[in-house]
Amino acid sequence: METLMLFWRRCRLGLRRGLRRSACLQIAALVALWLLAEGLVRQLGLPVPGGIVGLGALLLVFALRWWSPLSFARGARLLLAEMLLFFIPAAMILLDNRQMFGWLGLKLLLVVVGGTVLVMATTAVTVELLLRWSGRDAH
Repeated sequence: METLMLFWRRCRLGLRRGLRRSACLQIAALVALWLLAEGLVRQLGLPVPGGIVGLGALLLVFALRWWSPLSFARGARLLLAEMLLFFIPAAMILLDNRQMFGWLGLKLLLVVVGGTVLVMATTAVTVELLLRWSGRDAH
């Protein structure tokens, strides 16, 4: 039984080391968490996007200290550095659909900007609350 526990600890330690060193493994873990959350949302029929549930799950994992946010630093930096690639297809669609430059486009722009502001504000408040909460534990 002790050898099994020792093996389990070594596997966890190896996974943590690999996660900290590999941006690809970090991105794969984030995508896997998102896919699990998306599957859970579809299975339960929740009216919430899978990404939001995945973000909540990731915050829970960080709060329980199963993983450290530093474990995802390289992958997050890589995704943020390449974020422009995610917007290029949307820009090409705008050039193909001229009606987007009228009232329809203005309405869509307001919805997108409003949604982005809401997501950013919610994320900022969540991060601020978690920082305050983790600061209490340190004292």
